Parts: sequence; C-alpha cells; structure tokens
Amino acid sequence: MSFDSTEFMEQFSGLELDNIAQWPKAAKILLSIFTVVLVLGLGYALMISNQLDSLKRVTAEELTLKQQYEAKYHVAANLELFEQQMVEAESMFANQLKSLPESHETPGLLDDITFVGTTTGLDFVKLNWQPEIEQEIYIELPIDIEVVGTYHDFGKFVSQIAGLPRIVTLHNFDINLKSASSGELKLKLQAKTYRYREATE
Repeated sequence: MSFDSTEFMEQFSGLELDNIAQWPKAAKILLSIFTVVLVLGLGYALMISNQLDSLKRVTAEELTLKQQYEAKYHVAANLELFEQQMVEAESMFANQLKSLPESHETPGLLDDITFVGTTTGLDFVKLNWQPEIEQEIYIELPIDIEVVGTYHDFGKFVSQIAGLPRIVTLHNFDINLKSASSGELKLKLQAKTYRYREATE
C-alpha cells in the first residue's frame, strides 16, 4: 500500500473553523497537536519562564544569605576574641597617639632636635618649619634641616632622632663634602612629625 501525498493534502483543502466536527481525522489530529504545542509554548513563556527567572534569583539570594550567615556566625562565635582584639587595637592606637606631638608641643620639638644635633657634634646651618601638609587623618609637620659635621656625627644624630619620645621621620637625605681638608660634610634632610587631625579639629 503506497502513500498518496496528493490525496493526503486534499483532506486539508476547504477546511473551515466553523465546522471542525466535520474535519477529516488527520486534520483533527494535527489541530490537536498544534493546539497542545501552542498552549505549552504560551504557558512556558507566560508562566514557567518567569518562575524559572525568579527561581534563579532566589537561589542566588539564598547563596548570598548563606555566606552572610556564615560570616556573622564566625563573628558571633569569636565575639570575645574580637572584643579583646578591639581593646588591644584601641590601646595600641592610643599609645601611638601619645607619640604624636600636640600643637603646644611642636615648638619644643625644635629644641629637642637642636639639643640632639649639638650633643652629637653637629653645627646647624638651618632648622626651619615648613608649611603643614594635611592628609586624611593626620597633618604632616615638615622641618628643613641643614647641618655640618662628620659622617659619624650624622650617624649619631639620626640614631638619637629615632630615639626621641615623639614620632619623627627623616627624609630626602643629601650629603655633600664641605671641606676636603677638614673632612667635614654638609647634610641636608627633611624631618617630619605628625599631628592627629581629629585632635586638632
């Protein structure tokens, strides 16, 4: 028995939607399949697709919440340790702040530097405050220093500056020979001390 495509196609000619009950069996089957596919497609597009997007979003949110929970649980489980570390950090910060000169102490810092320089055998050519430099949480107080002495005197001077009770950092070293006969050198550098900005405000 051979399949006649012409006869098969003739079953679909002249079909009217008003008279579906009288359609041939093959046409009814195709219409049923088309209707089912259309309903499934529209159902997926209108309902399931949105639900899948919502599911993905909720799944990602669940993962984020789990990570936040784990982080908070870790903090809660180690709360006493964190509080102890916070107290230690605040204590260290307070001690560091004590090492920064207050505004009424900065003039005395020049006296300290002068005393250190003269006791180590240096002669001061220049010792001047420079304009303050404001940073985010502190203020830099630069001091230009120019001294004359021997190489070993410079070493003692730098060492004793580092031992001052207030924080002083040294920058921009420039050493030149002043006199070949005496072996004296000229040292230019910038010292910086710092003031806590919040204390000023």
